[in-house]
Amino acid sequence: MQFFGYSGFANATPGHLLMILVGMVFIYLAIRYEYQPILLVPIGFGILIGNTPFIEHGGMALGIYQDGSVLNYLYQGVLKGIFPPLIFLGIGAMTDFSPLISNPKLILLGAAAQLGIFMTYLGAISLGFTNPESASIGIIGGADGPTAIFLSSRLAPHLVGSIAIAAYTYMALVPLIQPPIMRLLTTQKERRIKMKPPRSVTKIEKVMFPVFGLLLTGFIAPGSLPLLGMLFLGNLLKESMVTKRLADTAKNAMIDIVTIILGVTIGASTQATTFLTHNSALIFILGATAFMFSTAGGILFAKFMNIFLSEGNKINPLIGAAGVAAVPESARVAQMEGLKADPENHLLMHAMAPNVSGIIGSAIAAGIMMSFMV
Repeated sequence: MQFFGYSGFANATPGHLLMILVGMVFIYLAIRYEYQPILLVPIGFGILIGNTPFIEHGGMALGIYQDGSVLNYLYQGVLKGIFPPLIFLGIGAMTDFSPLISNPKLILLGAAAQLGIFMTYLGAISLGFTNPESASIGIIGGADGPTAIFLSSRLAPHLVGSIAIAAYTYMALVPLIQPPIMRLLTTQKERRIKMKPPRSVTKIEKVMFPVFGLLLTGFIAPGSLPLLGMLFLGNLLKESMVTKRLADTAKNAMIDIVTIILGVTIGASTQATTFLTHNSALIFILGATAFMFSTAGGILFAKFMNIFLSEGNKINPLIGAAGVAAVPESARVAQMEGLKADPENHLLMHAMAPNVSGIIGSAIAAGIMMSFMV
């Protein structure tokens, strides 16, 4: 009887079974449809780990919220904001800023695509969340999981699990969420707009960009330094060509290790007895709203810019949707939608410019929020 009392069969609740089903769905989507498998497989399996039932006060220290448990120690990298800067370092080492450098005006699309952050901030306040909680929820609209984790770990640590799961879920579902919005807000003629090939970017421009990018963004929003400092450092390691070994480590082994630990612990934080709350449901709804507003903001601002651009220099509004920071998935979606309208219209390189600027924009937005809320 004691053995049975300590087993999962005796301690299972409907909430545990529901979350186990959710974890299986995540794994299925990752393997069957390849929706961000690098994220969804660790998160999905983490959900299974976190929701395998046990006696929470039995003295075994197994759960992620129990002091002394292994999962709790690993989760400190999330709660203390350690993992996001490390991921930004790896992203910087993988990112080519050439499309943005060659066409700087496209950075405005990355800025416009942060609309969802501030709209959702207002929506969360109207639903009764505090200012810091609302800011943390709003950042989901940037479609940048590490930034969402970093800001919520500073402003609303008790909501980190819900916010992180929402952010990574919507990042993975970009191919499902964005195309209907893109088709709704653009005409067939706009989707067929062909853009000029980006100009060639020199090595000196690539090397100077992370240096001046850090100084500019750091002066604007010092709160973004832990994220953007590591992003631009990773990019400098890549572009300098003299630290290839460091760049390779950052973009391969290091980011892979951090992603595994981050995904599993974020998944395990969905422990049913703590995670399944009214606030978690609201966060998921607000997160979806934020993501849709951000997608629409980038598209509509591209259409607005076209009013002032000459016929040969117009922007295909589809790339405005890539202003969210889901790199490179949202840029691929813009490419796919462009090819559906015109099989000879390749938008990927153009879409990468607002896509990478979206990373910068979401981190700046987080820094600005932090300066007001801390």
